[in-house]
Amino acid sequence: MFGDIAVPTGLQNADPCVTRGCLWPKATDGNVYVPFRIANSFSQRQRTTIIEGLRSFAASTCIRFTPLNRQRDFVDIQSLSGCFSFVGRRGRGQVVSLSRQGCVFRQIIQHELLHALGFNHEQTRSDRDQNVRILLENVISGMESNFRKIQTMNLGTPYDYNSVMHYGRFAFSKNRQPTIVPIPNANVAIGRATQMSPIDILRVNRLYRCNSTAFRPDLKPMQRNHFL
Repeated sequence: MFGDIAVPTGLQNADPCVTRGCLWPKATDGNVYVPFRIANSFSQRQRTTIIEGLRSFAASTCIRFTPLNRQRDFVDIQSLSGCFSFVGRRGRGQVVSLSRQGCVFRQIIQHELLHALGFNHEQTRSDRDQNVRILLENVISGMESNFRKIQTMNLGTPYDYNSVMHYGRFAFSKNRQPTIVPIPNANVAIGRATQMSPIDILRVNRLYRCNSTAFRPDLKPMQRNHFL
């Protein structure tokens, strides 16, 4: 387990899984249907919150989470120990854990579902060293792997401090000192997203080729956190 990413034996962490066929398939109507099942252990209120999180993707992307109906591959939402997910489609029932004690919130639900769709944490991006400084000397021993840099597919998007996939500045700190510091402006807020950012949404649309604007050549990053 790396933070909230479940890692099966043999996974090569340096390789973005989308190059190994872990995307969910697109239907002929242009949508991507991801079957899901929610465990009975959640309260009705928690179940409603989870369903709202699932439905939020349909408002701005071609991702459609649909109730399981005999499909082989599906997202199996359970309340286990903590909040975690595999990265990308793993095959058959893959667990997304949303512990009833602390994980059933919109931003966490979206975060874990983005993992299941194939996305890693923002601070592990291949270009992260131009945007944040990682202070491993402040990281809890044995947790350093959560800050490893990955050769990610960044899909022509800028680094996003506002991403729902970004850790906070004190993540895994052993001494109450920062483990992640934005650069050049150390005061930029990170890890405070309450929902997917516009750039999170853009990446989903680009990765899954959701619409005609997803790969518009004129949609270029002009400055950090903004598109024109």
